[in-house]
Amino acid sequence: MLMSNHDRIARLHYMPYSFRVLQAGDHVVCAVTGEKVALQDLRYWSIARQEPYASADASVQAELKARGPR
Repeated sequence: MLMSNHDRIARLHYMPYSFRVLQAGDHVVCAVTGEKVALQDLRYWSIARQEPYASADASVQAELKARGPR
């Protein structure tokens, strides 16, 4: 029986300028907002933390949190 990737979370390895699919799926979940991000719409991620983000704002929030209080 064929399995559908519809509404299934993908597992990715994030690299500079691209990502590699480790487990098939059609979306990832933003590490900051918890919102679903379709793979074709994924533009922001952290290589160091291996996490996806829904937007540039979410990416900045994650970076500020990772740096800690100043």
